[in-house]
Amino acid sequence: MRLTALFRPLATASAVAAAALAGCGSTPPAGPGGTASSAPPQAATASTNASTNAPAAVRIGVALGGGAAKGFAHIGVIKMLEANGFAPAVVAGTSAGSVVGALYAAGMNAFELQEKAVALDETSIRDLQLSSGGLVLGQKLEDYVNAQVRNQPLDKLAKPFVAVATRLEDGERTVFARGNTGQAVRASSSVPGVFQPVAIGKYHFVDGGIVSPVPVDASRQLGADIVVAVDISNKARGQTPAGMLGTLGQSIAIMGQKLGQAELARADVVIRPQVLDIGAADFTQRASAILEGEKAALAAMPQIRERVAQWQAARAEAARIAQQKAAEAQRQACLEQRTRLQKLAGMAGWDGSCPAP
Repeated sequence: MRLTALFRPLATASAVAAAALAGCGSTPPAGPGGTASSAPPQAATASTNASTNAPAAVRIGVALGGGAAKGFAHIGVIKMLEANGFAPAVVAGTSAGSVVGALYAAGMNAFELQEKAVALDETSIRDLQLSSGGLVLGQKLEDYVNAQVRNQPLDKLAKPFVAVATRLEDGERTVFARGNTGQAVRASSSVPGVFQPVAIGKYHFVDGGIVSPVPVDASRQLGADIVVAVDISNKARGQTPAGMLGTLGQSIAIMGQKLGQAELARADVVIRPQVLDIGAADFTQRASAILEGEKAALAAMPQIRERVAQWQAARAEAARIAQQKAAEAQRQACLEQRTRLQKLAGMAGWDGSCPAP
């Protein structure tokens, strides 16, 4: 009886205190100078976002590989990605992939890219010039790309974009993210022996396919959550390639084959359009290449959807765990801030100012 009598006034006082204070955890902490902060606690923000039950937005990145005229297949892949709700948010390109990637990053959609491809006059991007460094100067390609992107530099394009090239002096992989867009694409596309190396600053640059045939890592570094790689590179198939361009293309593919395999393994999804029989300089088959890109992308859609669902589930679980930890930390802070009277009432189970999460 004495113990009961002792706790009755404590319970009454606790109830009054709880009503007056409205609980420790519900009041925003004081900001500098004692002014109450208007920003809600982080846990409340997470709870609000979680309450919508909307899946997290995923940033799709594409890694567009090199392959000369085979590069038209990239347009078909992008077309199907857009049509299925997976429009790429970031773009990385090597060689032919950098040409398509730059135009797409500048704001063109896949259908506009296709119109450009159909209307493309090969002479508008090829300037023959006899030189020990290569047969093609590359200035026309640079000018064409800059005209299509309205002379915007790389860092001002509508979507984040990088072009990958190889530094000739030491073989270093170089990722161009700022500066002259056309010049970066020209450097990325300068097939050794065909194009003259591109001088930028104190270095010279050649085709990025030597060090990064499909730029998966560059796409990831741009902030892609899921990287879709498009591999159109030549493969050594036990056949003698036809012509100088075919020989050079296969030589570059062999040089970068092991590097390419290791990098492709870091992609979430790899799309391989069936364009190996299209010649490196065969612009007459551009429509076939686009169609093969569409077919390969459509075949990969179940895998892309599954990977996106896995990523969203993992993100939702991580958000749930983070929200739970924040709520537990908030309750612990509330428990530590209670008055002695509240703590005594809590021992008797009468203090509800710090509810369990």
